[in-house]
Amino acid sequence: MGNEETGISEQSLDNKAGKKRVTGFRRFARTFAIALVLILGFSIYWIFFNKYGTGERTGVLIKITHKGNIFKTDEGEMWLSCRQVTNPEKFYFSVATDSLALVLKNLQDECVQLAYTQYRGSLPWRGDTKYIVTGVVPISKN
Repeated sequence: MGNEETGISEQSLDNKAGKKRVTGFRRFARTFAIALVLILGFSIYWIFFNKYGTGERTGVLIKITHKGNIFKTDEGEMWLSCRQVTNPEKFYFSVATDSLALVLKNLQDECVQLAYTQYRGSLPWRGDTKYIVTGVVPISKN
């Protein structure tokens, strides 16, 4: 009754007590921002960190180079045939570790079997390609 006499409503007393009323637009904007951050985070994970596939390829290792402007990575090239063919298909890949790159450098011009992991996108510190070599086995020539 005292509030009605002074002309102050209960709502204005609640607002003055420190409670802020959340409007529909603010609630929508907050929900939209949270959803956008979650979708963006999941998309980055899906493209750059989720493994798309794994496999093995056999061929003659042509070259291994250590290159890059800011991030130095080891990149390789391989012919997908251990026999002499006129126009072999090339397989371009990046190397995950320095120790594996050293092993590959010692196996240049040899027939090898590479185990790799394929991602949907490449990252500058991981290499130029979507194929990251995780293992190598030399193939003996009979």
